[in-house]
Amino acid sequence: MSLLIISIIMKLYRLLLLIGTLTMSDFASAQTLRLTEGWQVETVNGWIPAQVPSTLMGVLTANGMEPEALTAADYARIDKKQFEKSWRYRTTFHIPSLKKDEHVLLSFDGICYRANVWLNGRLIADKQEMAGPFRQFEFDITKETAKENELTVEVFRAQPGEPSIGFADWNPRPADENMGIFREVRVKVCGNVAISHSAVRSRVNTQTLDEAWLTIATELRNLTDKEVSGSIQGTADGQPFSYPIRLAAGEKCRLTIPTEIHIEHPRLWWCHHMGTPELCDLHLEFVENDKVSDAEDIRFGIREIRSYLTDEGYRAFQLNGKEVLLRGAGWTDEIYLRDTPSTNRLQLEYVRDMNMNTVRLEGFWGNSQNLYDLCDELGLMILVGWSCHWEWEDYLGSPTEEPYGGIISKENIALVAQSFEDQVMWLRRHPSIIAWFVGSDRIPKPELEQCYRQFLSKEDDRDYLISAKGQVSELSGPSGTKMEGPYEYVGPSYWYLPEAPGGAFGFNTETGIGAQLPVKESLQKMLGDQLFPVDRRWDILCTASSSEMNSLKKLNEVIHYRFGDAKDIDEYLYRADMLSAESTKAMFESFRVRRSHTTGIIQWMLNGARPGIYWQLYDYYKQPNAAYYAVKRANAPLQLIYDYHSKAVYAVNETLSPARLQASMRLLKGQRAIQESRQTEVSPAMAVKVFDIDLTGSPAAFLFLQLTDDNGTVIATNDYFLPAEDDTYDWANTNWVHTPITRYASYAMLDNMCDKSCQMTTKKIAEGVYEATVINRSDKVAFMTRLTAKNPQGELLCPAYWSDNYLTLAPGETRTVTCRIPTAPKEVLFSCF
Repeated sequence: MSLLIISIIMKLYRLLLLIGTLTMSDFASAQTLRLTEGWQVETVNGWIPAQVPSTLMGVLTANGMEPEALTAADYARIDKKQFEKSWRYRTTFHIPSLKKDEHVLLSFDGICYRANVWLNGRLIADKQEMAGPFRQFEFDITKETAKENELTVEVFRAQPGEPSIGFADWNPRPADENMGIFREVRVKVCGNVAISHSAVRSRVNTQTLDEAWLTIATELRNLTDKEVSGSIQGTADGQPFSYPIRLAAGEKCRLTIPTEIHIEHPRLWWCHHMGTPELCDLHLEFVENDKVSDAEDIRFGIREIRSYLTDEGYRAFQLNGKEVLLRGAGWTDEIYLRDTPSTNRLQLEYVRDMNMNTVRLEGFWGNSQNLYDLCDELGLMILVGWSCHWEWEDYLGSPTEEPYGGIISKENIALVAQSFEDQVMWLRRHPSIIAWFVGSDRIPKPELEQCYRQFLSKEDDRDYLISAKGQVSELSGPSGTKMEGPYEYVGPSYWYLPEAPGGAFGFNTETGIGAQLPVKESLQKMLGDQLFPVDRRWDILCTASSSEMNSLKKLNEVIHYRFGDAKDIDEYLYRADMLSAESTKAMFESFRVRRSHTTGIIQWMLNGARPGIYWQLYDYYKQPNAAYYAVKRANAPLQLIYDYHSKAVYAVNETLSPARLQASMRLLKGQRAIQESRQTEVSPAMAVKVFDIDLTGSPAAFLFLQLTDDNGTVIATNDYFLPAEDDTYDWANTNWVHTPITRYASYAMLDNMCDKSCQMTTKKIAEGVYEATVINRSDKVAFMTRLTAKNPQGELLCPAYWSDNYLTLAPGETRTVTCRIPTAPKEVLFSCF
C-alpha cells in the first residue's frame, strides 16, 4: 500500500476519531466503557486503524497490508520477521469528572503475549508483570486518569518455551503467533468497592426435579486505604438476598454467601434434546451507606452436573440426575482470532442442527464470552481446558517431560496455575461448561495439579479432568477418558469391532477419519478452477503435522482400492464424500448403539481455523460438507441404526421420554426387495434391537430405515450401502493415527447399482423457507444426491439449513425436505446432482 494512500486513510481516521471519541455517555451502562473502536496500530509507514479485540495479522489484513486469502503461496509470502519486534496499539477515551469516592479501573481480558501499558505517558504495567495470554489484569488508574486520556499498549510475541495460544498440528502456526490485544479492554467507574466474577452454583433435587438450591459467589475489591463496611444485595431468579460484609483496606475478597436460596419448581437448564436450556437472571450490588458502590448482572442456569467413573472405569456425566451421552466435536478459533458474535452463532447453530450436544474446546478459545453465552442459550455443553500445544517440545519450543509435558519449571507452573484461576473465574458463571480439562495428551505435574485442586475446591463445583487421554494421576486417580485415535481413515465397521481401540466403548475425547473434503465450490476458492488431478497443491490444505496426515495419500489409497481411480474431479469428490459420510456417521452411531458401554464421543474436529481439507464438518467458508449431514442423521434424537458387527438394526432414544414408534426397513438385494415393519418401544438412553439383516446371496445391498409415530408422521430416516464383505484390519500394526486395512470391501459395483438422474421441484412455503421435492424415477438407487441453493450469480448461499441432504433414494421414491435461508435473495436457484 502506498504512503499516499496510507496518509489519506489516516487523515480520514483522525477526523472520525475527533468526532467519535469514546465517552461513558455513549454506552447503555454509565459505569463501563468498552474500548473497542478508535484504536490505531503503529507500522513502519505510520499509524493504521484497528479494532480491539484483534491480532496484528487481523489488523494488517483488514488494512490490505497482508493477504486475506490463506493459500499456500500467500501464506509463504508473509514476512514473519516483522513480528519479532514489539508493536504498539493506542486509543483515546473520555472520563467525566469523578465524584467523591469514585474510582476508575482498567481491565484487560487477554493480551498475547507480553505488554507494556502507558496511560497518559505514565507506565502502569510492564512486560514482566503483564505476561501470558490467559492471564487477566485489572489496574486502579484513578490517580492517572484525566478527562481526556490516551492509552498505549506495546505488545510482544511469545518466545520459545512460553505457554501461549496454540493450534498444535491443526494448521500452520499463525504468522504473528497471535500477537495482539485479542480480548476486551474496559474502563469502569465505580464506588469504593468493585464487584466482579459473580456466579451461581446450583444443587437440584435429582429425584423429583421440583426444587433447587442456589449459592451466590462473587469477588469484591476494596479500592480504598480504609476499612469498608456494607452488604451484598440482589436477586437470583427473582429471589432477594442480602449479606453483610466488612473489607479491610485494599482487600480483594472471593466471597461465597453461606446461605443457600431455595427455589421451588425451578426452570432447569437442559442440554439439546433433553429439554429447554432455561436461563435466569442474577442482579448483584455492593451497598455502602445506602449507596450502590458497584453492580453486576449476569445470566445463569439452574442445573446440576455430576462427573463419575462407571463400573468399567469410563468417565461419564449426569445432567440433573439423568445420564447424558456426550456427542460433539472439537472447536477451534479462526487462525487470526477474528471470530465474531455472528460467526460464533452460525457455527453453534450448526452444532445444534447436527443434533450434537457438546463442544470441546482444546484451549480456552473465544475472543470474548460470546461463545460461552451462546452455548448457554443453545443448550450446548462445553468441555474446556488446556491444549496439547504445551505438552510437546515441537510446539512449545522447549524440553518436555514424561508424563507431564512442558509446564515443568517453577515459573511456568506459577504462570499456568494463575492463568487457570483467571480463566475459571472469568467463565464459571456459564451453565454450559461441564468440566475443566487441565491436560490433553498428558497430565499436569503433581504440584500444578495440587494448585488446581485447592483453587477449585473453593471457587467452583465442576470436576476437572486430568487428561483427555487414558492417564492416571497420583492425586486424583484415572482420567476415565481415552484418546487412542484414529485420526485417519477407517471403514464404518471399525467403530463396532471389539478390537478397535477407538471404537464404541468409554469416552473417546477426540477421534475422526482424517480428510473431510469441502464442497467443490469452496475448493475452487482454495485452489482455483483446476482441481484435477489431485496433486501436491492439496497437501498444504492438510494438517501441519510433520509425520502424518499432511497429504491425501491415505484417502487416495482408499478410493483406489474401494472404487478404482477417479476419472475427474466430480467423481473423486463423490467418492471421497461417500467415504467421509459413512464412516463419520458410523462413528457416532456406534456409540449410541453400544449405549451401555459408552459415555461420550468427540469428532476431531468441528471446524477449520483456515481453509483446509482435514477434520471438519463444514469448511472455513462455513459451507457444510457431506459428513455434516451424516452426523445430523446419526444423532437424530430418535433413530434406527445399523450395527455393522452384529448385522442388526437398533432403535435409539436420546430424549427424556420413552418412545413408542413404528420401525420399517427395506433391504434391496439386487432385484429383490425385503420389507419388514414392526412396533418398537425404546426408553431414554437406551438402544433396542429391532431387526436382523441377512446379507447372504448378494454382492451388495442397500438398506433403507424409517421411524414413524402413531399418526404415520416420519420421525427419522436412515440408509446404508452394505457390501457383502467387510474390511479386514491389521490390528497388530495399529498406531495412534489409524489401523491399516489389509483387505478393502469393494464398492466397485456402486456405479452399476446407482443412477443420479433425480428431478427436483421447489416452492416457497414461508419467508426464507422452501420445500424441495426430490423424485427418483429410475429403477436404480439414487445415491448421495446433493442439493444446493445459490443466488442468481451462481454462488452458494450461506447459511442454508437443509433438513436433510446428500440423499439416497430407493427406486421410485419421492422425498420432501425443507431449506431455510435466513438471508434469502429474491431469487434462489436450486439444483440436485
